[in-house]
Amino acid sequence: MVKIDELLSALNDEQIKPVLDTEGAVLVIAGAGSGKTRVLTTRIAYLVLEKGVSPAEIMAITFTNKAAEEMKTRLFSLIGDSYDMWVSTIHSMCVKILRRDIDKLGYDKYFTIYDETDKDRVLKRVIEELGYDADKVFKSAKAAISNAKNECVSPEEFRRENCNLRLAEEISDIYEEYEKTMSRSNALDFDDLLYKTYELFVNFPEIADYYSERFKYIHIDEFQDTNKVQFAIARILAEKHGNLFAVGDDDQSIYGWRGAKIENILSFEDVFSGAKVYKLQRNYRSTKKILELANCIIKNNRGRRDKTLFTDNVDGTKVETFVGTDENNEATYTADKKSYDTLRLSLF
Repeated sequence: MVKIDELLSALNDEQIKPVLDTEGAVLVIAGAGSGKTRVLTTRIAYLVLEKGVSPAEIMAITFTNKAAEEMKTRLFSLIGDSYDMWVSTIHSMCVKILRRDIDKLGYDKYFTIYDETDKDRVLKRVIEELGYDADKVFKSAKAAISNAKNECVSPEEFRRENCNLRLAEEISDIYEEYEKTMSRSNALDFDDLLYKTYELFVNFPEIADYYSERFKYIHIDEFQDTNKVQFAIARILAEKHGNLFAVGDDDQSIYGWRGAKIENILSFEDVFSGAKVYKLQRNYRSTKKILELANCIIKNNRGRRDKTLFTDNVDGTKVETFVGTDENNEATYTADKKSYDTLRLSLF
């Protein structure tokens, strides 16, 4: 366990401000290579070591198992054993919640989680049993059902709201029957882990109140990649205490194709009244030449929060441009260039 003064002294002026701002909704716009993980973990350590907050009252959510493990490792080095703190992916968090209370939705607590192969098998069987042509509707139905769950849309709402959609009747039938089949099998797919947690919170407010009361400080990493159902769960969890700490970068949002809503980070202050916004713009990873090019490119993005990354690193090599005919041409050029540079270094 380290001393909090040592931790804070390692932060720059931009980083220390959100660490010390512990109450209410806080959004940190963290540019690439600006030390966002350090800020998030230091803030949690500050809450525990300086503010006396119990680890059991803190939740930290990220979006990959690798990131969650890295966060756990860093926190262990900072505050020691904190096994009762929830540090996980949002899907793992939802599994914990569902294992405790999913019986309220008619499922057994020992439900099975289907992978994509299992999900596809069930969906194709449902389509065939309904008498539809799987070759024609499978891909559309799979995408529509996944999108519906990410948008918090039930089968009944989907039928009502999408009557003009191509294959609307077929997909509505498939969505309803798929849900019934999964329920009979006591199984959830990956989207269900989030959607059923949302359903549980909405239909049983006392369960939402329990978790919202328990976790006084909610931390969410990669906030730019949250979709509607993830954002809804975050709002519910932060309802009681209002202490939501979100870290993200609208310029690094790349998951719109799987339902991520950039609006979640752009409208943060509108949703959470009184929210504070901080920016991390000092880059520790790149050279000045690379940052100059990056700033020049991203400033043209629409719907973004203004920021300009800077660094004290060296100027670095001038950035070159190569336009390939296709991805194979690009890969060949890169491999040849790397081989040439390696050979040149070995000679000189």
